[in-house]
Parts: sequence; structure tokens; C-alpha cells
Amino acid sequence: MSVRASSPSRRPREASEAPAAKAGLGRAMRDLARLVARSGARGLGWRLTLALVLTFGGKFTGVLAPLLLGRAVNELGGKHHAAVQLSVSFAALAAGWALIRFIAAAAPQARDIVFGPVAQAAQRRAAAETFAHALSLSIDYHQTKRTGSLARTIDRGARSVDFLLRVLVFNLVPTAVELVFAAGVLARAYDWRFAATAVVTVGVYGALTFAISDWRIGHRRVLNEADSEASGRAVDALLNYETVKAFGGERRAAAEYDRALAVYGRASELANNSLAVLNIVQGLVMSLGLGVMAILAGAEAAAGRMGPGDVTASVLILVSLYQPLNILGFAYREVRQSMIDMEAMLELSAKAPDIADAPDAIDLPARQDARGAELVFDAVSFRHSARVAGLSKVSFRAAPGQTVALVGPSGAGKTTMVRLALRLLDPQSGEVRLDGQALTRVRQASLRQAVALVPQDVALFNDTLAANIAFARPGATEAEVWVAAEAAELGSFIQALPDGLATKVGERGLKLSGGERQRVGLARALLADPRLLILDEATSALDSRTEAAIQATLRRAKAGRTTLVVAHRLSTVADADLILVLKDGRIVEQGDHASLLALDGEYAALWRKQTRGGGDPEADPDAEGLDDAAPLLAPSAAVA
Repeated sequence: MSVRASSPSRRPREASEAPAAKAGLGRAMRDLARLVARSGARGLGWRLTLALVLTFGGKFTGVLAPLLLGRAVNELGGKHHAAVQLSVSFAALAAGWALIRFIAAAAPQARDIVFGPVAQAAQRRAAAETFAHALSLSIDYHQTKRTGSLARTIDRGARSVDFLLRVLVFNLVPTAVELVFAAGVLARAYDWRFAATAVVTVGVYGALTFAISDWRIGHRRVLNEADSEASGRAVDALLNYETVKAFGGERRAAAEYDRALAVYGRASELANNSLAVLNIVQGLVMSLGLGVMAILAGAEAAAGRMGPGDVTASVLILVSLYQPLNILGFAYREVRQSMIDMEAMLELSAKAPDIADAPDAIDLPARQDARGAELVFDAVSFRHSARVAGLSKVSFRAAPGQTVALVGPSGAGKTTMVRLALRLLDPQSGEVRLDGQALTRVRQASLRQAVALVPQDVALFNDTLAANIAFARPGATEAEVWVAAEAAELGSFIQALPDGLATKVGERGLKLSGGERQRVGLARALLADPRLLILDEATSALDSRTEAAIQATLRRAKAGRTTLVVAHRLSTVADADLILVLKDGRIVEQGDHASLLALDGEYAALWRKQTRGGGDPEADPDAEGLDDAAPLLAPSAAVA
């Protein structure tokens, strides 16, 4: 239970807040305006105009409605004969009040109908743009960034767009305008003291709400951290269920979860108490404001300057102002967090990718040699920021149709060379060329169509076998997918499955064994029909029999393409045309298998380690970078 996982469905909302991270209101409004402008929503202009008209129209009618009711009550109270109390004028005023009140209530709903497609389009555009931009960022960025955090940044940022539009643009800002309008109506219709009472009451209400909400953030932060801890304990124990069960740790895991829940319970109590304090203070300010307004109106009515309807109208105007303020504490906290979420999303969108197409980039020219591509490393140097050593002045040429193997101890630079060949990295000096074209001058999309990779750890989508194999060429027919699967020795395995190619492989393909995932990855690469095939320990998870069959398939698949192979088991690359031995980021030896053995250097030393003890690499515990399966070929066979 030493490793803790945080709940993927929870988020400590205020924990990420810091004064320096707070986005200004003006900046948030500008960012929202830009997102809405490029949302591409149909009828954007008229929808936005009509939504604003409905919003402010609803606020204005909400203030005017109590005035009509007040005049109706005055009209009713001024009649002296019972027979005429229900006069036409009273009925008209009452009907007008009901109609205007309905308009004020219906306007926000009509606005949501009109503006809803725009808000959804803006949210979709923000999420899609940010997601596409995140995919364009370098592999170094994705290796240092937590995937869950990145996904949540995109998700929270997109949802913040919708929330800020609904609450900030169409609720809080119009409410401030409504306050100004209500103050003007009260001052003109009655007395300046009524306007002052409304403004002071709402001002004190807002100031106290903001102050208490800021105080509550501390309680909310503790609550969310406790919630994350409790969820993390539960998820950690469930993910490591076999370990918990194997060591009899069920009671310990349950006890730790119970202690985390106890902390959460205490934090929840504090958070709920602080919320109750906020509600009490808000109710007190609201009641005091209404009381002062009623006393002022009563005094004016007693002096004969106001009728009983005016008393009702003045109080109702203040009540109408209070209604949207009931959620002010929640809205304030959520708006502030949403601005931070949107800011994080926009910062991600503004991050320039390390690997980008040059403005004058061209498509990779069509295949020039039927045997495959020519790959050239010309004095290439690269060093990761997290590594002491990197590649240094690496040069070699893989001729069309050749198989070039990269061997050497872990950390020698083999994977870095693979990523440079795929242009997942750019060299810091030197140049990588494919068919005579520098990779930095070629569009990445065309390069990736010419190169295919089978990695050591094949990650699959949570989809069907057919979809995973066809990912390299989405337009491939089922027959072509079957041919690729058969070539990767998957045919009998797929035929034995109840759902065949429609079988779901699970998250990252975890329903399959390591060897099965590698074969799916190989089938995917073969379906792509690349001119340069890169195999990065592509058979390390296979048993010897299957690996032998795959190696035979690969020998056939090498026809018409150049192959770059990364291997720890030297026996799997003994038939390579060129073997490059790397150490500390440099090519220390190169040649074919026989010449390297005759050289009696680094390669020969590695070969002796792996073949000591009758050809079983497991017999030597000191052998570097070895895999579990035995070598494919005996030394004599490999030399022959």
C-alpha cells in the first residue's frame, strides 16, 4: 500500500489555485469571445445577438413587473365601491404584470435554446483544438507529463467554456446591469434612498459572500484532499488486489481506507458548517435589506407619498435582485476555478511543439527504389535533458533493401536512433535523411506513411482486433487485414476466438498476452506496407517456436523494404547485412556477424556472454539486456 493512486473521477478543485494563477476577468472575457468567434456554429451572429437581447430583456422586464403590480394594487385600493373593485384597469394591469413576469421567466430558457448550439460548438472546438495540439507535441513532453493530468486539463478547460458562458456572460454580468437598472427605476419612481438601499444591500451581500467563500476554500481544499486520499486508498487496494490477497492484507487495507474516510468525514463536517455560516450571513443581509426597504416604503405610504402597491413593488424589486444572487457563493468559486481551468487549457494550446513541419516542407517523394528506402544518419548528435550521455556524431547508411541491426547495452542510444528515424525527435546537430530528403524538410504525415514501427511494448486501443490492425491503413479491407494477421502468425489464434476479428482487446490490449500484442503490432506494421520497417525488440515477448515462425515471416516481409532492427538477443540479428554496435551513444563497431566475431571486440564479448553455457543466455546472470526466451539460433547455425 505504499503506492497511492488518486481517483480519476475526482479533482481537488481549489487545490490548484494560487494568486499568481488567477486569470483576470477581462482576459477571460476576451478568451471566451475568441473561442465563440471561431466556434463555427451555424447562425453565430443572430444567435449571439438574440441571446443577449433575451438576457437583458428578461432582466429589464423582471424589474418592470413589480411596478405594474404596484400600480394594480394602488388601482384596487383607490376604489371605494365594492362593485367596481375589479375594474377593467386593475384587470389590465394585473394581466400585464403576469405577462411581463412570464416574459422575464421565459427569456433565460429561450436564450438557452437559441445560444445552446453556439456554446456546444465553442466547447467542442476548444476541446478538439487542444486535443489535436496535444497530439502534436513532442514525445519528451508526453513522457514527462502525466497522461491523466493532460486529459483532465483538456476536459476541464472545455467544460469551463460552457460554464463561463452560462454563468459569467449570461448571469452575473447581466445581474450587475440589472442592479444598475433597478437602482435607476427605484430612484426615479420613488426616492433615492430606495436605490441606495438596494445598492448597499447587494454590495454588502456580494462582499460578504466573496469573503466567506475565500475562507471556505481552505475547508474545501482539505475536503477534496481527504476525498482524493480515500479514493486513492480504495483504488490502490483494488488495483493491487492480488498482492493484498497474497499477503493477507485485507484487514490492513480496509483499516487504512476506514481511517481515510474518518479524515474525510471530519473535513466534510467543517465544509458543511462553513457553508451553513455562509447561508446564515446571506439570509441575514437579505432580511435586513428587505426590512429597511419595507420601513422606507411604509414611511412614505404613511406620509401619503406612496400607495400600498408601491410598497409591494419596492420590496418585490429587491427580491427579484436577490434571486440570481442565491448562487453567488457557488458561482464565485466555480467561475474563479473555471477561469483557471480555461487558462491552463489555453496555455497548453499556446505551447509550441518541438517537432513541427517547416513552412516550406514537402511531401516525401514517391518510392525511388523497389528494394526499399535509403536511410542515412550523417554526424547525428542528440542528448536528452535527463541523461548525462546521448548520441554523439553517429553516421551510417542503410542501403535500400538492407537489414541494419542496432545492438549494445541498455542506454547506449538504440531507442533514440529509432525515434530520430521516425522524426519523433530532431537531431541537435547533424542530419537524418530518407531517400535523400532531410526529415526536417518533409511533412510528418507523409513520412509516417513511409515508415512503420513495431515497438517492444505494443500498446493497443480498447477496440477490436480488426480496428487495431487496420489502424495503420483505415481503408484496408477485411481480406487485407486477414492477410496481415496471417503473416504475423495470428490466423489460428483469431480463428479460435468466438468473435474472431471483432474481439475486443481491452485497455491497452491487456486482454492479450505480451506475445499476442506483439503479433498484432507486427500485423499492423505489415499492413502499412512501409518502405522502412523498424523493429524495436519486436519479438522479445514471443516463445521460441512462435519467434522462429515470425522470423521466417520477417525474412519474407523484408522484401521490398529496408529494415532497422533493435535487438538485445544477438542471435535474432545474426543474418543482418549490417550490425551497428553502440556504446555510450557512439558506434564502436560495425560490420556483419562474421566480421564482428573475427574482430573480437565488444560484439564478440556480448556474443560470448549470450551463448555461454550451451547457448542459453539465462545461464549467465551477468548478461546485459537479455530477455526470457532462449536464442533463436544456435551459435553454429548463426555463424553459418
